[in-house]
Amino acid sequence: MSIAIIDYGMANLRSVQKAFEEVVAAAEIVSQPDQIRQADKIVLPGVGAFQDAVKTLRASGLVEPIKQHIQSGRLFLGICLGLQMLFDVSYEDGEHQGLGIVPGKVVRFDVDQKRGLKVPHMGWNQLQIKRPSPLLKGLPAGCGVYFVHSYHVVPTDSSVVATTTDYGGEFVSSIWRDNLLATQFHPEKSQKIGLQILANFAAL
Repeated sequence: MSIAIIDYGMANLRSVQKAFEEVVAAAEIVSQPDQIRQADKIVLPGVGAFQDAVKTLRASGLVEPIKQHIQSGRLFLGICLGLQMLFDVSYEDGEHQGLGIVPGKVVRFDVDQKRGLKVPHMGWNQLQIKRPSPLLKGLPAGCGVYFVHSYHVVPTDSSVVATTTDYGGEFVSSIWRDNLLATQFHPEKSQKIGLQILANFAAL
């Protein structure tokens, strides 16, 4: 089963690829629509600005192959910005349309104004499991993972929520809908727990 990591110029792709290699799962970095169409599983990582990322994906002709992949029932993993772009709209530096694959929005943390906490939310924090996503198989309750983000997703349909995390209030830290899985945290930076998550994805 081939795993394709999508390169659109806005992620540390090699760290994701190396993490898959750690769990003995071959993952190829790809940037062409045909390569996405041929993959059994795709991973959409991302860091940086929502607007730039979506614009680059569209300009590269990658949006339709990603949507077709998900609609066909093949496995998809989004990481960080790769989760946020799945949603309808983001309010990062204005209002920007996402890919519209998952109904909902992306909003900024307000905990700096309300609770005096730092934004971005950065570092280790715990997962509270709401639904036992296949990514979470074998993980202990309350396990810690690594985050770096100022914005978080608010799904219209709460049934897609797999985990939440507390940072001055509860926010959605991962989602699961059929063959679509996505995390706000970075598995590739989450040491043993993150490697188990990637191994779980590779084994599906």
